Amino acid sequence: MFVGGLEKLSLLDYPGQVAAIIFTQGCNFRCHFCYNPMLVLPQSKTNIKQKVLSLISEDSLFAFLAKRVGKLDAVVITGGEPTIHQDLPEFIAKIKALGLLVKLDTNGTNPAMLENLINERLIDYLAMDVKAPWDKYANVVGVKLDLSKVKKSVKIIMNSGLPYEFRTTVAPALLTPGDITALAGQLKGARAWYLQKFESHKDLVDPGFQGAKSYSHKEMRELAKTAAAIAGNCVYREY
Repeated sequence: MFVGGLEKLSLLDYPGQVAAIIFTQGCNFRCHFCYNPMLVLPQSKTNIKQKVLSLISEDSLFAFLAKRVGKLDAVVITGGEPTIHQDLPEFIAKIKALGLLVKLDTNGTNPAMLENLINERLIDYLAMDVKAPWDKYANVVGVKLDLSKVKKSVKIIMNSGLPYEFRTTVAPALLTPGDITALAGQLKGARAWYLQKFESHKDLVDPGFQGAKSYSHKEMRELAKTAAAIAGNCVYREY
C-alpha cells in the first residue's frame, strides 16, 4: 500500500468515533476542486508539496496503530482513491485484526472492490463522493470514465446494510442549483447525503480554480433544503 499521509487523531471524519486517518497516494480522477494534489499527483515535478511529503512505511504505520489500540476506535482510509490499490483488502484486514473499525472513502470507480470488502466484512462505514449529475460527471472529474461503475457503486452502497454517506462538493463554476436538483433525483432515498462548500484558498489539482467563487453559507443551506425535499435527506456540512 502506498501511504502518503497519516492524521493521528480526528473527531470529525468517522461519525461518533475517535479515528486516525490514513491517506493513500494516487487517484484515477482529476477533480478540478480537489485540495489533495500531493496525493492525487504524487510524482508531479511541479508539485511543491512533494518536497515535504514522505511515504510512511506499513511497519511504522501499524506500529503506531498497535500503540493506539484502546485509545482509537477506528481508522478512516481516504486518498487519493484507496480502491485503485489491489492490496487494499489485505491492508484493511490487518487493521481489523487490531480490533479497529474501518471507514472507507471512495469515488466509486471500483464496485468490484467494494463488493469484495463488504462481503468479507472488512468495512464498517462507507463514504462515497458523488461528483455531479451523470451528464456532467466527466467534466467535473477531469477524465473519461466508465460511468456505469460509479452508478453501480451507488446501488451497492445503498443496499449494503452498512452505515454510509454520499458527499458532493459544490463549486459554482461546475455545479448550478439545477445540477443539485438533478443530483437529488439520482440519490433519492439515500440514508445520508452531505453538500460541502468549495474551498478555493487551498492548493488545488487545477490551479485555475484557486480563488474562484464559492457559494455562500446561506446559498449552501438553501441548496441542501431544496435537495432534501427531493432526495429525502440532504444536509449542508459546514465544517
